[in-house]
Amino acid sequence: MLKSLKTAYTDTRATDLAWALGREPQPALAVMDLRLGGAEVQLRLLGASHQVLVEDERGNCSETVACMPGSSTPLPLGVAKSIGNWDYEFGARVEVLSQSSFARRAQELLELVSDHPHGLAGTFPGSPHAFTAMLAQRHEGQLRWRTWHAYPQEGRLVATRTQVGLRRPPAGFGGGGARPPLART
Repeated sequence: MLKSLKTAYTDTRATDLAWALGREPQPALAVMDLRLGGAEVQLRLLGASHQVLVEDERGNCSETVACMPGSSTPLPLGVAKSIGNWDYEFGARVEVLSQSSFARRAQELLELVSDHPHGLAGTFPGSPHAFTAMLAQRHEGQLRWRTWHAYPQEGRLVATRTQVGLRRPPAGFGGGGARPPLART
């Protein structure tokens, strides 16, 4: 789904993006609700930023990538951590592109996301290449989403990739594997 957003383009530098887990829902310009497997997923466009909310029987997860006043956590290249019963992995990269390459890449991404049933993109006034795009899917029991934050005035495209899945028990536990011997008292 592609939305033309009626708001000022406020997050104007890629370096201003910060990452956070566990934030409450932020005011959104556009929202897409999805059911992927047993999980409720909400994709939220926040200016040139995003928030993804996930909830299922194991708990909930909230990822926010945005310009957050007072945040001291810059956008990391990678994070892997446990959240409740989930394993969470996040990665980010910044592409620096020429003006013509940026325009081509922007068009490709907007077409990919707007034509996908689990895609949400928003374009901003002032530049046809100022956008935020999100795409979610379930793959082999994992929830995955990718996002793109476009900064045409800088020629920068910030891409993120996240995967959330059920935490796997240590080797030898559950699933019919060998169990450790019981302690004798």
